[in-house]
Amino acid sequence: MKKKTPKQIAALLCVLLLVLLYLTTLISAVAGFPGWQRLFGACLIGTIALPILLWIYIRIYARVKEQKQAGKEED
Repeated sequence: MKKKTPKQIAALLCVLLLVLLYLTTLISAVAGFPGWQRLFGACLIGTIALPILLWIYIRIYARVKEQKQAGKEED
């Protein structure tokens, strides 16, 4: 079995969190318990925020990795 890269692990974690958010959103919309509006809104915001945060993480990870490789080449 091939070793998973940090990018793949982060992407799988994001997919899992998104699925949980979708289920929570669906349950909160259907159940109609007290305070469901706030939970529904938070789930929708998370649906937008998680992929953006994942993209930022991947970009930062790539830059840090490039800097480490450039530092090793200079030695």
